[in-house]
Amino acid sequence: MPEPTIAAKQPAILDLDPGTYWWCSCGRSAGQPFCDGSHAGSEFVPKEIRIETRKRVALCQCKRTHDAPRCDGTHREL
Repeated sequence: MPEPTIAAKQPAILDLDPGTYWWCSCGRSAGQPFCDGSHAGSEFVPKEIRIETRKRVALCQCKRTHDAPRCDGTHREL
């Protein structure tokens, strides 16, 4: 599988309302950290995020995390 594009070298810190979101795994989405369909035709697929109650999250934008879609600090090594 090819390497994803690094969208940013810091997490997206967001307060998300309850609902379903789709995290971009390819790094090409213009609406980072969420999927906009830019992965079409590639091996990448977005990852579903389900939020039950409003909460703050740190979503990976370097696309190298080992805990997708959450940031695990891997961006510090890039």
